[in-house]
Amino acid sequence: MGLKVTAAAIGILAVMASVMVGAGAAGVLGAGLALIMLAIAITDARSFLIPDPLNVAGVMLGIANVAVLGQGDLVAMAEAVLRAALVAGAFLGLHLAYLRLRRRRGIGLGDVKLAAVAGIWLDWSIVPIAIEIAALSALATYALRRYVLRHRLGPNTRLPFGLFFAPAIWIGWLLQAALPGGW
Repeated sequence: MGLKVTAAAIGILAVMASVMVGAGAAGVLGAGLALIMLAIAITDARSFLIPDPLNVAGVMLGIANVAVLGQGDLVAMAEAVLRAALVAGAFLGLHLAYLRLRRRRGIGLGDVKLAAVAGIWLDWSIVPIAIEIAALSALATYALRRYVLRHRLGPNTRLPFGLFFAPAIWIGWLLQAALPGGW
């Protein structure tokens, strides 16, 4: 019961923040992003899997967001799709390199697809910030877990990266919406 209430409270707060920061339809779409990212984080934390339907929903909602913000501008749409492909391609490169070097999976293909969601939603200047937020929060969480709970972390310790990356994508969108002039 506690986790469901916490997740519901986080969802409500994220929706409220999205609507307050985003203007009109963009705020509503950002609220949708918040809920999808919350669902991805919870699912990845529980199962180490990011369901394709949630990633597809994130991409489709992102395309709608680009259409609304760009007022149907095909160049803006093409840029967002290119960004998504390049960010996902970079993550796929990491996935394949780690697999080749370590002979086991590092980031999963769900994380690769989630990177496409980041590329659709976030401008070039915000994508690395979202990745840094995710990586640093994951490292801090696992270091704290090791220190407080005395859990040993080894080279084979699994980490559900989507648990951290999904909220970081929404936080990146929130920063982007709050600073419309960009960085």
